[in-house]
Amino acid sequence: MSRSLRPPNKRGTVPSVLWWGRFDPGYSRNRILRKQFADLGWQVLDFQPKLAQLGDWEARLRRFPRPDLVWVPCFRQRDLLAASRWARRRGVPLAFDPLISAYDKQVDERGKLDAASLRARRLLAWERALFRRADRVIADTPAHADYFVETLGAERSRVDVIYVGAEEALFCPGPLPQGRSPVEVLFYGSFIPLQGPEVVVDAARLYKGPPVKWVLLGQGPLRKLCEENAKGLENVTFEDWLPYEKLPERIHRADILLGVFGTTPKAGRVIPNKVFQSLACGRPVVTRSANTYPEDLIAAENSGIIWTSAGDAQSLADRVANLAADRDRLRQLSDAAAETSRQYFSETAVRQQLENALEGLAA
Repeated sequence: MSRSLRPPNKRGTVPSVLWWGRFDPGYSRNRILRKQFADLGWQVLDFQPKLAQLGDWEARLRRFPRPDLVWVPCFRQRDLLAASRWARRRGVPLAFDPLISAYDKQVDERGKLDAASLRARRLLAWERALFRRADRVIADTPAHADYFVETLGAERSRVDVIYVGAEEALFCPGPLPQGRSPVEVLFYGSFIPLQGPEVVVDAARLYKGPPVKWVLLGQGPLRKLCEENAKGLENVTFEDWLPYEKLPERIHRADILLGVFGTTPKAGRVIPNKVFQSLACGRPVVTRSANTYPEDLIAAENSGIIWTSAGDAQSLADRVANLAADRDRLRQLSDAAAETSRQYFSETAVRQQLENALEGLAA
């Protein structure tokens, strides 16, 4: 895929995109897409309203120059209504990159609301109305695209997929540790049900194979439970969270990386950041099977991704044992992981997906 620059807009100037909402510009999804906009020749502008619900009034008072596109980034459903009012008033198209669904999070993922309850039905109606206001909805996986269409009522023709990917300036291939025993297996994350960290601890208890050190890094609601379950297991250790910039070095110190193992519906619709990051670092990843990945990648035998069943601790233990017993295989899979990252999830691939999503959209 070749790099291409966005041509000037109809006014003969560099096209501009207004990122609208109380978003975190340092979040990896936002960092990557903002860089790709810049690489495509767009000027990236920011507007973070003091009150999400009244953002359009604040924007009118500030008299922003008319951009070519309004972009509402991930997690900012609360900003979308005001952004869409302002965009429609100015005749500017709007793209929405939700990354998650508020309804999915409360009903399917956390189970806080019963789908038949009045609150759940109201939440669904509210979010469906929001999704219909976007000229383009961005999904991070094909499975999420299907969910946005089938559950949230987005028009199929207005939904595009842009994978999250990893920042190549930080996450790049590194050699496997040489001659070290035991093999180190690293899980890192926020210890939420989607990730299934308790499955990792159960796998460590069931494990039978060459010496392995299981490391769980991070903080979150299930960490205390995992620590309790790991009592008496000398092959399991816990580490506290690291600054984002130090993650690549920590990944390079491990031999095998772990993805997600949760059984929730959402766990089958996502590719988490750590899978992209680990593959970019040239590390084999063991993770649950899901239809979120490209079809030919799912079918490949030597992709650097080793599939397990959701919530299956024994399957995870067996996969790790097979890898730990064959160092040559580990090295082959390390090279394959880096190639998978380059072929499917590189910044070049993400940039092409963004360009495709923008085609015919900018004002």
